[in-house]
Amino acid sequence: MDPALVVIIVVVTALIFDFTNGFHDTANAMATSIATGALKPRTAVALSAVLNLVGAFLSVEVAKTISGGIVDDAQITPAIIFGGLVGAIMWNLVTWYVGLPSSSSHALFGGLIGAAWVASGVDAIHFAKVVDKVLVPAIVAPLVAGLVAAIATIVVYRLKKAADPRVAHTGFKVGQVASASLVSLAHGTNDAQKTMGIITLALITSGSLAPGSGPPTWVIISAGLAIAAGTYLGGWRITHTLGRGLTTIEPAQGFAAQTSTATAILASSHLGFALSTTHVASGGIMGSGLGRDRNGVKWGTMGKMAAGWLFTLPAAGIVGALAGKWASTGAVGIIGVAVIGAAVSIGIWILARREPVKPEHIVDEVAAQAELHKVAA
Repeated sequence: MDPALVVIIVVVTALIFDFTNGFHDTANAMATSIATGALKPRTAVALSAVLNLVGAFLSVEVAKTISGGIVDDAQITPAIIFGGLVGAIMWNLVTWYVGLPSSSSHALFGGLIGAAWVASGVDAIHFAKVVDKVLVPAIVAPLVAGLVAAIATIVVYRLKKAADPRVAHTGFKVGQVASASLVSLAHGTNDAQKTMGIITLALITSGSLAPGSGPPTWVIISAGLAIAAGTYLGGWRITHTLGRGLTTIEPAQGFAAQTSTATAILASSHLGFALSTTHVASGGIMGSGLGRDRNGVKWGTMGKMAAGWLFTLPAAGIVGALAGKWASTGAVGIIGVAVIGAAVSIGIWILARREPVKPEHIVDEVAAQAELHKVAA
């Protein structure tokens, strides 16, 4: 197959992954605002989409980590990268279908590492960089976000007691809009860069860019637009899980969770850490739940999420390894991987259409929760 055509296929596949990343991770920024009624679902995803696009232009440090730190660009090919992307997309779609807020970032890392390892050998992986830039932030960032959110929630609720209840409720809803916007901006800054890094890596391995190059302007723009489009789609299944399945969220609590999440993501993006925004957002929500009430977290849901987090890297890695090995054999392998990937994606979409989760469902639950609060008051 013409090498230029392979690169085009990789670029298109990377943007498809970026699109799935957008609707998979919409809940990270907007689940709490939608859950408390601070923003209507359609308004929330539109605002988040715009800010994801803006955030894509704020930094390229994470993109450089992906394109020059995770794998050895001299030992892999665009076909191998294609296989890794397919592994990441498959995991994103499966976890979206079951409403599990797993990490799109770790799906990407797992797919890429699995494909490179099997197709090119263990020397193609920079394990020290993987530990330093991926694994350590994966553990530390959600814990820090959770701790900060718990402390912030305790402080906020103490301040809330001294204020007029109606004024405080309205004020924190307004604050949630601001903090949710900041999370969306941070998400675009961190997650859109991962696709930029993958496309840049493909261009480097094909000889189109020199090693160590940053993402070209057209790559930044296309990645920003792809993740914004996916964000606008909504990802309502995962929004439902984060907004209602992990803890019952009140405006003050949601404000604390979102602020801590945004702070952790922006700081990590500045340092070039390719962390999981899903892990950080979940950590912030859980921390805020514990800060409000020691029994405020639904640990069964948290356990399912944690299991999904543990399986993400190896699961995406296995699919990426199989796809990357087959794709690296030539044109037949690339076409075969593309056909199977498309068939699985369409199958998941058909299944999802049979049991849809729509914005209206979330709005109805928000209204029911508000009514319960009135009765309790």
